Formats: sequence, C-alpha cells, structure tokens
Amino acid sequence: MSTASKEFLYGLNPAFEALRAQRRQINTAYLSEVSAQSGRQKVLFEKLESLGIEIIWTDKGRLHQLCGAKEHQGVVLRTSLYPYASSKEIFASQPQRLLLLDNVEDPHNVGAILRSADVFGFQHVLIPSKGVPEVYPSVVKVSAGAAEYMTIARDSSANKYAQQALDQGYHIAALDAKGNVDLTQLGQNIPEKLFLVIGGEDRSIGQYILNMATSIVSVEQRGHVNSLNASVAASIAMFVLGKNSC
Repeated sequence: MSTASKEFLYGLNPAFEALRAQRRQINTAYLSEVSAQSGRQKVLFEKLESLGIEIIWTDKGRLHQLCGAKEHQGVVLRTSLYPYASSKEIFASQPQRLLLLDNVEDPHNVGAILRSADVFGFQHVLIPSKGVPEVYPSVVKVSAGAAEYMTIARDSSANKYAQQALDQGYHIAALDAKGNVDLTQLGQNIPEKLFLVIGGEDRSIGQYILNMATSIVSVEQRGHVNSLNASVAASIAMFVLGKNSC
C-alpha cells in the first residue's frame, strides 16, 4: 500500500460524493479559474465554502500537475487516503452479498466494477493486497464517486478471502467464460449468502479459487467476440445476482 498520507482526488462527481459521504478529511480544494462560473463548479464552490475548506483558484496546468490527469474537470481535492475497512469487519457483519476482484489489473475496470457494484447492491468488496490496483483517485473517478460510499478491504490475498468465505458458509460463484453453470440458472435460485468472484481479462480467476468454487458461472454469449469486457461481465452478473439483497 501507499506510504503517503494524502492524495489528490479529481473530477466533479468524486468531489461531490467525497463531500456527501464525509469519510475523508478534505484539506484543500483547487479549482479552475476558467470554469469558476460554470453550473456544477459554482455549486461545488458554495458547498466547499460552507464547510470552511480552503479554496485555491488556479489554472488547468496546475490541476493537471497535482493529480496527474487531464480529466480533472476543473477540480482537485487534497484529501486523506481512501478509507479502507478491514476484511475482519466485513466478514463479521455477514453481508448477504460479497464481491471479490481477483487479477483485475486494469484500474479502469476496477472503477467501472465498483460503480456497478454500488448500483446492484454489492456494497462490500474485497480487493487482494497484490495483483489488483488500490482504490486510487483514478479508480474513484471511473466509479463516478461511488467508491466513496462502499465498504472495501485490501488486507489479504484472494485465496484467503475465498477460504474465509467458504468457511463461513458462502456460496462461492466464480465468473468464468468456461463456466458450466449459466448465470440465469443461478439467478433463479440465488443463494442467501453469495460470494461473487470476478477475474481479469489477461489473467482470469486463480485455479485455487476455481477449485473451491461452489459454482463456476458463465454469461451466455451469441456474438462473434470471444469474451465480454471484465467490467461488463461483472455488471451483468451483479444485476442478475444482486436481486433481493441487502
């Protein structure tokens, strides 16, 4: 994990959601002078001002320099690091739906999956301490700020997470293109405690987890492309399996 104590969150949606979620300390807001009077930035400015957060007006070049990205939309917040939970706390709360990302190496896919997870009721997410990107500001940006509300742990390996889920009676559903259980079939009888595992595009779910999985699930495809993008497949699975969850 990063040894830094602060990071630069960027983008309008992440900024608004970080303020609403109130899980981070926000030290300074850097705003673009050019877009000072634009609709959403004006609302953001008023919100920041009401909270007494220091505001520094600057140019787009400085914003780019701070966050290392051009997609800042005229706002960068200097905040505390992402507020991870512990996996011990997550398992102790016994959520009906748990999501594990295994070998998902693309930060854009991680952010897109988290955005869908928030929509479809997978609020508790486990990320391995190695092999999957942290919840960096770029990930929060792709998630449209949804990551700010989620309970995410990053303190163990994917195999250990899966073993703990199995020991606690979760149905482990591994999403794999070669799976022998159709997603819609599992969706007709959704397990009370579901542990959904999503693999990456270059490296899929590890064999250890596939061996212990209760079911290896696939999404039926009729087209010519070999497989779905990881985040799209994850979204479809969470839509089908997230019903009636809490």
